[in-house]
Amino acid sequence: MLDIYTIIFLALAVFIFARLRSVLGQRTGRERPPYDPFSRAEPGKPVPADNVVPISNKGAESASDRTIEATAEKPDRWAGVAEAGTPVAAGLDAIARAEPGFNVRHFLAGAKAAYEMIVTAFAAGDRKTLKGLLARDVFDNFATAISEREARGETTESRFVAIEKADITHAEVKSNMMQITVRFLSQIVSTTKDKSGEPVPGSPNGMTDVTDVWTFARQAGASDPNWKLIATDSG
Repeated sequence: MLDIYTIIFLALAVFIFARLRSVLGQRTGRERPPYDPFSRAEPGKPVPADNVVPISNKGAESASDRTIEATAEKPDRWAGVAEAGTPVAAGLDAIARAEPGFNVRHFLAGAKAAYEMIVTAFAAGDRKTLKGLLARDVFDNFATAISEREARGETTESRFVAIEKADITHAEVKSNMMQITVRFLSQIVSTTKDKSGEPVPGSPNGMTDVTDVWTFARQAGASDPNWKLIATDSG
């Protein structure tokens, strides 16, 4: 026969178990993986602190975002980014096969954030930030330009007004290296001054419409989730 204390402990155990279920929920095997701030929706691989690109949080992801995630090869899964049957769509298909967690909307959000961060860091001569976001040869070119500007005693200030468009123009997988080219249309307020503080003749000063074509790359399946800039061109 159960005594009164046994009954009390059993009641407490049931109550605690019920509270834990209500707070923690149940795992069903269908949970979405943690949100990766730059490239992919793949389980829990943190971004190194020095290379973090700030992106909107997972809670802002809409139903249309989820339909574009590469969970099944549907003809319209890249709707709003690339038309079905185009080379860009075929390239995105190849990337999704190389890395099933790839989410193109997350990538584009990260690419826009990286674009603004890189342009601003270049203007400020912030080599540390650039080194974490650029491939080695691209970083060397940027660092050389910064050094030449510093040798002339010039300073540059850049401020984004808006990134009007960011369109994927090419996507492919080469030797397990995923590559995506993005064409950015932006408005930037830029001023370059000489050592006396006067605007440098012939350099952009004031608001300018800018077109840049940048290619980002990342090794499929790599533990580092960051995409790095490997090539730049003007539009």
